[in-house]
Amino acid sequence: MDDLLLLKKQCQPLSILYVEDEKELNASVVRYLSKFFGHVETTYNGEEALASYNAGTFDIVMTDINMPKMNGIELARNIKAINPEQVIIIVSAYTETNYFMDAIHMGISDYIIKPIDYEQMNHVLYKLSSVVLMSKENKLFHESLTKLVDEQTKSIMDNYELTIKAMVDIVESRDTYTGGHSERVAHYSYEIAKEMNLSEEECAIIYRAGMLHDIGKVTTPDAILLKPGKLSAREYDLIAHHVVVSYELLSKIPMYEKLAEVVKSHHERYDGKGYPHGLRGDEIPLLSRIMIIADAFDAMTTNRIYKGRKSLKDAIIEIENGSGTQFDPQIVPYACKCLSEMTINESITQLPQTSMESERFAYFFHDSVTDNYNSAYLNLYLQEIKEDGPYYACVVFLKNFSQYNNKYGWEQGNELLKSIAGYLADKRPDGTLFRIQGDDFILISKNMDSTLSAGEIQPGFIENTGVSIEYHQLQVGDNFMEQIKELEVHD
Repeated sequence: MDDLLLLKKQCQPLSILYVEDEKELNASVVRYLSKFFGHVETTYNGEEALASYNAGTFDIVMTDINMPKMNGIELARNIKAINPEQVIIIVSAYTETNYFMDAIHMGISDYIIKPIDYEQMNHVLYKLSSVVLMSKENKLFHESLTKLVDEQTKSIMDNYELTIKAMVDIVESRDTYTGGHSERVAHYSYEIAKEMNLSEEECAIIYRAGMLHDIGKVTTPDAILLKPGKLSAREYDLIAHHVVVSYELLSKIPMYEKLAEVVKSHHERYDGKGYPHGLRGDEIPLLSRIMIIADAFDAMTTNRIYKGRKSLKDAIIEIENGSGTQFDPQIVPYACKCLSEMTINESITQLPQTSMESERFAYFFHDSVTDNYNSAYLNLYLQEIKEDGPYYACVVFLKNFSQYNNKYGWEQGNELLKSIAGYLADKRPDGTLFRIQGDDFILISKNMDSTLSAGEIQPGFIENTGVSIEYHQLQVGDNFMEQIKELEVHD
């Protein structure tokens, strides 16, 4: 409730244009938006939306992609031609990710995935309304800057620090790991700069730049930023674009211009194989060359879902091995001396720490058919319980299910899967149920007595369906997935 009241307070002064051709969905979302925004206007296609946009002023535009007359991408392109700074949210089905690159290059602010999850919408609206309000404040700041007198300097600097904190909070609110990462990179960068005897001003600049170096990730889709696994090549390209966005956001604000120059090159490499400009050696600003090491060090020494952290010793060795290729060889000795004295927080993890983060992770791990967990979460779950064993599993294979689908169709097949999953979950509510390989299940429990027996896995409702159930009981160990694959081969 407090979050919704905060969202309403923040959005009340703002206006939004919502574009959706599906009338029932349009009406539902407009009713919802009207609870928060002071002014809501809606249209049903891109042409009408463009006319409304030309006739009014909107803080946020939220548009579907697939629409008659003019689609959402064309609409966004036209609006950006009128106002390059306009905040635009694209609403799209997950299958339409091929539009993401064009949209990001256009400067789209964020994405909402269909079917619409109102929790996700709340998060996006809160984030972007913060950006809009901050932009308005910065504009007022710029307009009044020439009128400020000397005695106001201290107040300006106080606001400067608060603004930095507010911008970092925007990133932190999306991804706890990313937010903590920014603070750690700022700290490591500052300490390396001190070790090199750089001036107080340079140390202050690199610290603030470190705090804001990932601010461009506010435009990275949640589906990519929060993905709990390795990125595909296309997804990597999308998230790499955050460097350009960070620079563009910061360079437009006079008090952040020096920070922007540092941030712009923090993913370059000493050998010229970095991005976004392929700079090499001294072409990369000194403070950026420091931050490159600090950024890499934090990535090495923190746990990600797809990659465990390195020890402090191994991280230092890797930095030394990267001297002259990834890292500036003149900075490496200072960095290694400084970083080797750091205390690493071993509890840092990408796993969800709050209920909100758990809900976001459910987006990736939720099986939409059976409302249980999917195979992606199985791999993570096995890592989570590795040190907390023993655990026991019941592997359930559905025999002849493909024939059932062919005979009765996918919709009825999905209903049968739901029924079987519900039956298994009800039998052992203390276990964790996963759907794997489309039509098979794994039930994992801490107690061996909580695994299922052959007699319990024969629900009456599968009689006369042609589907039968085969089960196997296993102890979860290091070779658990290999055992599953072997069972599948012999299935």
